[in-house]
Amino acid sequence: MSQPTTSLVQRGARLATPQAQLATLAAIDLSKTRHQGNFATALVANGWQTLTPTDLEIFQINVGKLCNMTCRHCHVDAGPDRIQENMNRETIDDCLRALDQTPAHTVDITGGAPELNPHFRYLVEQCVERGKHVIDRCNLTILLAPRFHDLPEWFAARGVEVVCSLPHYRQRNTDAQRGDGTFEKSIVALRRLNAVGYGQGDPQKRLTLVANPVGAFLASSNASVEQEWKAGLQKHHGVTFDRLIALNNMPIARYLEWLEESGNLQSYMELLVNSFNPGTVDGLMCRNTLSVGWDGRIFDCDFNQMLNLESRTPEGHSLHIRDFKLQDLVDRQIGVDRHCFGCTAGAGSSCGGALCM
Repeated sequence: MSQPTTSLVQRGARLATPQAQLATLAAIDLSKTRHQGNFATALVANGWQTLTPTDLEIFQINVGKLCNMTCRHCHVDAGPDRIQENMNRETIDDCLRALDQTPAHTVDITGGAPELNPHFRYLVEQCVERGKHVIDRCNLTILLAPRFHDLPEWFAARGVEVVCSLPHYRQRNTDAQRGDGTFEKSIVALRRLNAVGYGQGDPQKRLTLVANPVGAFLASSNASVEQEWKAGLQKHHGVTFDRLIALNNMPIARYLEWLEESGNLQSYMELLVNSFNPGTVDGLMCRNTLSVGWDGRIFDCDFNQMLNLESRTPEGHSLHIRDFKLQDLVDRQIGVDRHCFGCTAGAGSSCGGALCM
């Protein structure tokens, strides 16, 4: 049975700050690994002098850290206590004005539980009106709360892709990571999404599951496990979905704490570094994605956002969505650190799934 947890911030834990997390990663002795645990060195050794952006395709907005759950693997350190970090209407309008200046075709809305932001539906409506493909990163259990019972139908009417967290298609593995009873609630929510047409192959009602390993190992490649998941959920629960994304757990926030407490931190970081796959670099999400924090600051990716590693101009100035200029993004050099090995290990990880076969 899993034990309940709370956010690092609420507990005043040592790893509650990004600075402490970066310092913990920096202190790990990786001198005997490939590239001595230096991500920039790994890039150079494989022909990349710096990591530079490609055309902007995905506009990702993290609307806050408020969540109805407190999952053990959460790199956001989200939870019910994170009520202060919630994007306001002014910043959302700044995001929309910036979006209008970009070629991005997809708006990826995340959190926390993004649905808890009071301006969530306004943001979705505005993006749909602009003809953007909208993704809602949903924890599933939020759909059972009274205020959100209509969301499956509401999403379906607007063609929103629902990307759902589900660590495993077996109950024990999911509850171990997300809390007892989570799996059963998730199945109920998935059935409600199926009932309005999600997970049936309709591109306007796309249902995507996201799985993180339950433990200190790499994610399996999507192709090798998707059919197993589809067969298991259909047979035992009558649930269908369209695609599976398998992600490596990032050594950030509560997952970093778990690695330390379980004695797995050294071995997991060695695994990530030694599994560096240069074939993943082309498709890294930081290259085609803009990540906006709840307070409007701009980051190269959601993981850099959680570690407070802001996007910067060539002159070293940080970027904010209220002052958005597309050229600033085009000219920037993407910031990297040791956690980046999480996205380049094995088949690679990105918000859109594995980066290579």
